[in-house]
Amino acid sequence: MTDCLFCKMVSGDIAPDKVYEDDDVLAFNDINPVAPLHVLVIPKKHIATLNDAEDADMQLLGKLNRVAAGLANKAGFAEEGYRVVMNCNKAAGQAVYHIHLHLLAGRQMSWPPG
Repeated sequence: MTDCLFCKMVSGDIAPDKVYEDDDVLAFNDINPVAPLHVLVIPKKHIATLNDAEDADMQLLGKLNRVAAGLANKAGFAEEGYRVVMNCNKAAGQAVYHIHLHLLAGRQMSWPPG
């Protein structure tokens, strides 16, 4: 998808501050962090919203969560705690229409978020 910001990162047209990459997943530091650890974990496959994911994507969606957990552990937050959030559509705060997890840690999280 040529106009997708995250697809441009996957293709190498834009260079994010990478913290992880494999054949299926890219993770990078958020440019506007709301916590000391704020990483975005994205699939390399373009899926606009969680509503657009198909049964064939279930393993990939699970992998996003496992990568997030591994990054939280590597950063030393696994025991203390961390949050993983995926926004779906405008009313939920999705700004880039390429699914992504926000991995947040390093400060007390509130509920509801804000």
